[in-house]
Amino acid sequence: MTQHSNNHQAPAVLLWACGLLAASALVSAQDLAPRAYLITPTGTNTLSLTYAYNTGGVLLEGAAPITDATTKLSVPSLAYYRSFSLLGRSANALAVLPYGVGTFEGSVLEEGRQSIYRSGLFDAAFRLSVNLVGGPAMTLAEIRQRRWQQKTLIGVSLRVIAPTGQYDPTKLVNLGSNRWTFKPELGFSHRTGHWIFDAYGSVWFFTRNPEFFSNNDYVPFTQAQTEDSVFATEMHVSYDVRLRLWVSLDGNFWYGGRTSLNGVENPKTLEKNSRLGVTASIPVTRHGALKFSYAAGAYILYGGDYRTLSVAWQYAWVDKASMNPKQ
Repeated sequence: MTQHSNNHQAPAVLLWACGLLAASALVSAQDLAPRAYLITPTGTNTLSLTYAYNTGGVLLEGAAPITDATTKLSVPSLAYYRSFSLLGRSANALAVLPYGVGTFEGSVLEEGRQSIYRSGLFDAAFRLSVNLVGGPAMTLAEIRQRRWQQKTLIGVSLRVIAPTGQYDPTKLVNLGSNRWTFKPELGFSHRTGHWIFDAYGSVWFFTRNPEFFSNNDYVPFTQAQTEDSVFATEMHVSYDVRLRLWVSLDGNFWYGGRTSLNGVENPKTLEKNSRLGVTASIPVTRHGALKFSYAAGAYILYGGDYRTLSVAWQYAWVDKASMNPKQ
């Protein structure tokens, strides 16, 4: 990126690095989502309100002259899930609307500690999942009649992240990404008694950001940024203590994501990272449950080394038509 040799250079470098890493932290290759492919009766609805708090350091590995880079990011979100039949197979759709409040800090050369604050909408996310093996579409009444129990499930999903978040092309730290993101995934789930083993493999694809840190005091022209695909794997081992009460040990690994500015690649932005976490779901009422999770970086080559603590309130209900046997 072109830099001007004036007093604005150091703050610009800080913004550049924090901007890249803030965007990277929002890319959900860091996701840890146990039981994502489990079958639910058709007509199941779930409304979730989640609060996640992320804090930790930022590893630049020489990509910018910044030390002691840190992030504190709060992310409340609202999500709606619904299951249905698609060509006779169990399927579901999920929509998530997150909001972010964060502070990004770091020491830049001799300029001292710099701080940037942002508050606004993140990009909205949508996911469509379809079971391919082991889970035909069934109502709640049919599941009870058949006494159906999970064995082996194989499913596919597609997540789409739309550029709906807060974005100002003259700034580098933005909560929105100003690009589309697509994540096709293959998921496997197997139950043995009280134990469930999950494994997912996916690839993240990113469209071009056509107006990245452009037309401001530092860069008086329009720049474009691209990012290489990210390959991700995710594994979970969970245990059913009793109905609706379960705990899970979670882990993932992702590789890729080198960024390029105006066609010039920055090889130091390669992500080869892994996170470990634990999740627990606790029923509180007939329809409501609390879900807790904690995750931290196990191996971070480049990017945010965050500790994430989240709590969610989930309210679920099934359509009346799904509960009644077919006549």
